[in-house]
Amino acid sequence: MAKACVLLNLCLFISLLHLSSAARSLSTQDDQQLQFQYHKGPLLTGKISVNLIWYGKFKPSQRAIIADFISSLSSPIKAQPSVATWWKGTQKYYQRIKSPKNTLALTLGAQLLDEKYSLGKSLTINQIVKLASKGAQRDAINVVLTAADVTVDGFCSSRCGTHGSSGSGRKNLLTFGWSPPLVAPNNDVGLDGMVINVASLLAGTITNPFGNGYFQGPKEAPLEAASACTGVYGKGAYPGYAGNLLVDPTTGASYNANGVNGKKYLLPALFDPATSACSTLV
Repeated sequence: MAKACVLLNLCLFISLLHLSSAARSLSTQDDQQLQFQYHKGPLLTGKISVNLIWYGKFKPSQRAIIADFISSLSSPIKAQPSVATWWKGTQKYYQRIKSPKNTLALTLGAQLLDEKYSLGKSLTINQIVKLASKGAQRDAINVVLTAADVTVDGFCSSRCGTHGSSGSGRKNLLTFGWSPPLVAPNNDVGLDGMVINVASLLAGTITNPFGNGYFQGPKEAPLEAASACTGVYGKGAYPGYAGNLLVDPTTGASYNANGVNGKKYLLPALFDPATSACSTLV
């Protein structure tokens, strides 16, 4: 059973500025067959708590958007399509390698607030690791979320997130936001963009936790379960167009998944290892 303390670092303020252009450039691969490979390493299993470490100032309503998303991963609801249905797509990775029954269970753990910027407003990756260490050290994914007025050295010029384990170092990831014409599902462009990053990185974390699981391309800059489908959110997607999405008749917001407490989310497509294609909810 593979267990680890895994770091996810997300950068809020830049997601709208750089990620849509990154998505368009990466999505030029859509016409090519994605060569997704399993590299014989373990996938993440067991009961894992997802701890949220909020660095900087966030409103309670903003924290609820992320917290409810994490809770939605393991909370089946009547409204479909749902976040839980989206998350079930990761089970195909376990089935593909004929792994014993997938016992992975993610739950929302602790939420730690650092509203006084204890390490300042300009952080290094080592300081991000230090912040992540404030969360549980076993059977945990510790997510560090930085506020809009915090900069992280080397982040958000070409990427706004990374994940790694306590024993294998960090890995680069390209993450993304949606194209500008769409209305944010929860009326908060920054936090709804963070959900996309969290979703993408969580999918990559469980299917490639130690850098030798499922990924495409070089190990130093892999495309993983969700990042291999960058820019794809609904059927018919192409560079610059997110695909056919659901639209809330009241708010006009675009979304593709329902969550707990009435939340709606826009989640990335997941690469299906059985069909070698990007699989969407809608």
